[in-house]
Amino acid sequence: MRTASQATMGNPGVAFVTTHWSVVLTAQTRSRAADEALEKLCRTYWSPIYSFVRRDGRSVEDAQDLTQGFFARLLERRDFDAVRREKGRLRSYLLTSLKHFLINERQRAMSIKRGEGRGLIPLDEIVAHERTDPEPADELTADKVFERRWALTVLEQVLARLGEEYRAAGNAKLFEHFKEILADEAGGKSQAGIGQELGMTENAVKQAYHRFRQRYRELLREEIAHTVAAPGDVEDELRHLIVVLRQ
Repeated sequence: MRTASQATMGNPGVAFVTTHWSVVLTAQTRSRAADEALEKLCRTYWSPIYSFVRRDGRSVEDAQDLTQGFFARLLERRDFDAVRREKGRLRSYLLTSLKHFLINERQRAMSIKRGEGRGLIPLDEIVAHERTDPEPADELTADKVFERRWALTVLEQVLARLGEEYRAAGNAKLFEHFKEILADEAGGKSQAGIGQELGMTENAVKQAYHRFRQRYRELLREEIAHTVAAPGDVEDELRHLIVVLRQ
């Protein structure tokens, strides 16, 4: 059974019009839809911002405050005129804006109450992420840390969406097995082994995994489309993501 998102894949133009970043950029005035789209993007992509600030030499506490302050300011000011003119991508826009923000913050003391009341990014999420996320390699610059964390966040979003679809269809165990195969994790069962466990033939598992990968690619393109301003940028951004992950 095709989902609503699958149905739109046959018409990329329709699917793209409803993406979060395009909604934000095409809104000439503040609107509920644009505000919700921007806030969703901020909540989704806080991790690359926080990772950049930490690699830039800030303490955990300062990085938390700066990340909160950056997103609060972004939501309040919504200065996207330059982005509209340049048809910018969310990834590039956030990184450039963050660098300007940090330069300005170095020139003045940051208010403790900055961003108070918005509740944009729960601080416990940031603290938990700090504990579980491994430190990046020492040779990585702040820019490269941002890029890698950005790419990993995109993949995390794709797997989360795909997992929801499989669980809704009653295929949670199949999803977990396929996720291991996709990640090439050590100790993952063979497709024949998966079939034995789930009462499927090996051929049925192979076909199911083919559909899994196809849907994964579709969702990956949809997720990337949420962060670019024009449909033609999706493939370029996808290639960039692949290069970053291979480094």
